[in-house]
Amino acid sequence: MRAIILSRNKNVNQLIYTELLLPQLKEGEILVQTKAIGINPIDLKTKNGKGIYPMLQEENPLILGWELSGVVTRSRSEKFDEGDEVFGLINFPGHGKTYAEYVACPASDLVKKPSNRSHFEAAATSLAALTAYQSLVHLGELKSGEKILIHAASGGVGHFAVQIAKHLGAYVVGTSSEKNREFVLSLGADKHLDYKTDALEKEHKDYDIVLDMVGGDTIDRSIPLIKKEGVLISIPSGKNDAVTDKANKNGIKGLKFTVQSDENDMKVIADYLQQGILKPHISKIVEFDAMEEAHAQIASGHTVGKVIVRL
Repeated sequence: MRAIILSRNKNVNQLIYTELLLPQLKEGEILVQTKAIGINPIDLKTKNGKGIYPMLQEENPLILGWELSGVVTRSRSEKFDEGDEVFGLINFPGHGKTYAEYVACPASDLVKKPSNRSHFEAAATSLAALTAYQSLVHLGELKSGEKILIHAASGGVGHFAVQIAKHLGAYVVGTSSEKNREFVLSLGADKHLDYKTDALEKEHKDYDIVLDMVGGDTIDRSIPLIKKEGVLISIPSGKNDAVTDKANKNGIKGLKFTVQSDENDMKVIADYLQQGILKPHISKIVEFDAMEEAHAQIASGHTVGKVIVRL
C-alpha cells in the first residue's frame, strides 16, 4: 500500500511517499481503506518536531495523520463488518497512521459514517469537531443561556464550536477577520468581532466562557472580558503555557485542553452530522499526491473550515 512516512534528513523532517505492507490486525481492530483524510495544525506541528513528535520519534515507520473516513475491508471486531463505512479520530494523542491507503484502527475509535454525508464531510468532522465538543461540554460545561466568545471562529475547530454552542443554547460571539464575518454569522453566531481591530477591548466583561484557538496575546486580550469564576479554555499547545497562571491572577479559570479519541463522543458527533446540526465547511480538497499542498494551506493560518485529502 502507498503511505507517507515522516523521515529525518539533515535535521529536517520530510514527508516521503513509500510502499508498505498492509498492517496486521490485532484483536479489536479493523482494517480501513482510506477514502479521505482530514488535515490539521497538529499534523504540521508534529512534522516540524513539535506537537506530539516527541512521543512518536522512535516509531519506525512514523506515519502522520489521525482523522479519516473510509470503508472496512477486514474486521477483528464484532462492532463492524466488511463493507461498513466508518469515520473517526484514530489513537489520539498517539500514533494514528492515517496518511496511508489502509489503516489498522481500534474499532473503539470509529463510528459508522452517516449515509447522508460524504467521506469528505465525515473526515472533516472528527478531530476538530471532537475538540470543540469535548472542550465546550466536558471541560467548559457550557449551559443554555450562557455567553461564549469563540476565537478563530472561521477555522477548523472554531466553525464547529460556533455550531455546537448554538445548538446547546448559548449566546455566541465569534472572532475572525472582517472578510469572514458573513461566514461566521452564517454558522449561527449572534455577533461577530474583527480581531484585527480594538473591538475586543470594547466588549463588556460578561462572558461565561472564552474558547481560544490562537494563544499568545489573544489570552491577554480575553481575560478582561470574562466574568469572575468564568472559564478560559485554550487549545494551541506551545502558545498557551501561561494561561492557567494568567487566568488565576484575575479570578477566573484558565484551562489547557487536548482532544482525546472517544467512542461515545464520536457517536454524538455522528448524530449531529446526520441531523445537520453540524455542517462541516471544506475549503479545499487535494489529492494524496499533493499532501504538501494541503500542509501549505494549513500553514498559511487563514484556512476557512477544513482541508481534506482524497484517496
